[in-house]
Amino acid sequence: MSTTLAHVLAHALDRAPAAIESTSGERLDPAAIRSMADRLRETLQARGVHPNEPVLVTIGNRPADLAAFLGVWLAGAVAAPIHASAASTTFDAVRNATTARLLVEKTEVREIASAAPPSRKLLHGAALIIFTSGSTGQPKGVIIGHERMSGKLEVLDRLLRFQSNDTVIVPLQLTFIFGIWASLLALRSGSTLRLVPRFSAEVVAESLENGGTVLAAVPSMLRTMLAGTSRMAPSLRTILTGGEALGEPLTRTIAEAFPAASLYDLYGLTETSSCDFCLGPSDRPAGAGSIGTPTEGVTFRLAAEGGEPAPEGGAGELQIRTPFGMLGYLDNEPLTEASFSEGFFRTGDIARLRPDGRLELVGRSKELISRGGNKIAPLELDNLLCSHPDVSAALCAGVPDERLGEAIHAVVVLKQEVSLTSEMLRDWAATRIERFKLPDAIHFCDALPVGNTGKASRSAVTELALRRLKS
Repeated sequence: MSTTLAHVLAHALDRAPAAIESTSGERLDPAAIRSMADRLRETLQARGVHPNEPVLVTIGNRPADLAAFLGVWLAGAVAAPIHASAASTTFDAVRNATTARLLVEKTEVREIASAAPPSRKLLHGAALIIFTSGSTGQPKGVIIGHERMSGKLEVLDRLLRFQSNDTVIVPLQLTFIFGIWASLLALRSGSTLRLVPRFSAEVVAESLENGGTVLAAVPSMLRTMLAGTSRMAPSLRTILTGGEALGEPLTRTIAEAFPAASLYDLYGLTETSSCDFCLGPSDRPAGAGSIGTPTEGVTFRLAAEGGEPAPEGGAGELQIRTPFGMLGYLDNEPLTEASFSEGFFRTGDIARLRPDGRLELVGRSKELISRGGNKIAPLELDNLLCSHPDVSAALCAGVPDERLGEAIHAVVVLKQEVSLTSEMLRDWAATRIERFKLPDAIHFCDALPVGNTGKASRSAVTELALRRLKS
């Protein structure tokens, strides 16, 4: 049997019992999606698409997006999803990184470059190029293989046990691995899939009132939903969450609001194909505060700063080995090699093994900000704010936030004799970057805060912000 995602999705559509829905009102029958995908395949082949050629696919969490994925895969190409409303700078960065010449909008094909991209050995057998933020501020193209992702779906099927009578609500964008696997798993299991184009607590609540049985959402979405008016979810049986720390207060709130729903807290990275650890309903309350235990096929180790094993009960960098991980980073062999140690992926997260055998995260060695489940490189924001003509310096950092997990705070130093408000600076930045990357708070100072070494310090930004929040 073929193990490509094209086969997985096509087979799922052939036996899907219901239309794929969007909360915007769009609906497509499975047969219509298959037909659209076949036409797209023919169009791409007529355009001379090469085997394993990257093709940009715009995503709006529409049923037609699934046809776009399938059509690209049937044509033997590699899908590089990008949100339909992505900022021009983000679009340009992804286009330049992939050197793609073709873009798919729903099932329409547009040429965005005249020359075909070069052949890349690493893309052989690839299904997806998913872009994530890096500590350098440049997007990293994570290459996901057909066979490996198909294998991960089999594992998740055994772990989560979606049912054919489920209605799976997905407010997660299909540009990210969580949204992709949740949607593919729903279809693979014969469930009804309902996509949410843009997260809204009211829209998701309405879907839960109208028969939603499974919800896949990051913790910040759940916080927002539960902060509003209480709504009924009479059929909800499973909640899947991940992408940021869940926390015990939110866990308790979820249990009170949805007592009949089983909660699965999933930890993983795009590079490892997600869901490497799981804290399931049977692990509570004993597993509180942990990320649980490894999922099927996953092994791990904790490494001390020098690379040696962390002492028993001590903290170390979490390193993961999985047969389902990425093929590598696009056009970045040095980064790919540096990200692994003896076959283990270096997550950059610091963890310790508890006496009960569960793993507990104690910090992050990387500087990425996790805001609402989105990973944001602070250097990217530093550079953007510093490009404003009235800004002399800027430094951004994450600050703990009850709703978002982390909020983005920026310390900004203005040039002399200029008048610039935080609202003016945010409005200026809003035209140049996605809204979820905008600073939640801007602090004007005479100089950037420094740490013990005398250098500008992100941790000092966090400390300054926390002091101001308390005052």
